[in-house]
Amino acid sequence: MLLAAGPSWALTEVEEKGVRAVVEAQIAALAQDDAVTAFSLAAPNVRKTVGTASRFMDMVRRSYPAIYRPASTAFLKPEDHHGQVIQRVHLVDDNGSAWLALYSVQRQKDNNWRITGCQVIANKGRMA
Repeated sequence: MLLAAGPSWALTEVEEKGVRAVVEAQIAALAQDDAVTAFSLAAPNVRKTVGTASRFMDMVRRSYPAIYRPASTAFLKPEDHHGQVIQRVHLVDDNGSAWLALYSVQRQKDNNWRITGCQVIANKGRMA
């Protein structure tokens, strides 16, 4: 579930750090094949849809190889986009291809940030 559309707001520095931290932690967990940690950083709606940590890891390996093993990452400033918090990450894979990952992130009832979705698109030589 994504945040409801509404007026834009500026994220505080603390919020920006929290959003980036959850995405960084998931990328790091994936790099270590730590399915349990990577899965725990997904929002409840994602965990319910996917079912298990091993299924989550299989999905990422199969559908999101640039996220699973990026050669490099560069985080852009997270921002509100029509009521959703988006963390953009520029990725380069082992073949030198550039990608842009758009993570949607939501603060949960326990005040922790969790990833509600991710879209990866080719970043054909564009600066993000």
